[in-house]
Amino acid sequence: MSGISPSFDADFAARFAELLRWRRDVRHFDRRPIAEADMRELLACAALAPSVGNAQPWRFVCLRSPALRQALIEHVNEQNAEAAGRYAGQARREHYLSLKLHGLAEAPELLAVFCDEQPKAGHGLGIATMPEMLRYSCVMAIHTLWLAARLRGIGLGWVSIVDPEAIHAMLDVPAHWSLIALLCLGYPLEETAVPELERRGWQAREPWADRVFER
Repeated sequence: MSGISPSFDADFAARFAELLRWRRDVRHFDRRPIAEADMRELLACAALAPSVGNAQPWRFVCLRSPALRQALIEHVNEQNAEAAGRYAGQARREHYLSLKLHGLAEAPELLAVFCDEQPKAGHGLGIATMPEMLRYSCVMAIHTLWLAARLRGIGLGWVSIVDPEAIHAMLDVPAHWSLIALLCLGYPLEETAVPELERRGWQAREPWADRVFER
């Protein structure tokens, strides 16, 4: 649909920058449910993300089964314990174990995001030399979902301490789908513009200019 291009003024730009600063990875949720209408709107917003060849390879699996939630919690806790063993120093290992790294038990909504590695849409455009662009497109959809959620006061937490093959088998999805993310969504217990890992002394955010290079 074509039409008159919208105008994004300086006030909007400032508010958008504020949204980016307040987009945080949330691990502490209250148990207030998210309305189904809001969930549909979030997923509709995610579908507006760019994708290579317009392939739209993202596949969102809404996890509603209590038994499945418990299985995911146990799996992530096991993976977390294994990850702690990779830290050689006792102080760093104990610091790691003190961190809350997921809200699987509390978040009212859980989403598993997969990439369809063989999408019919797009006809293979843009992936002949970089097939990983399909997965990058899914990450763009997740980021779009993240910002849309924050606009509505909903927090999102990305759980990465998982064995993708185990999650794939647990959720019984097609073989050509690849796990991109396990997400927790819900209303955060507290609002902050400072990353939790920074507040907990794990890693401070470094200047963005230190990661920009010229050739």
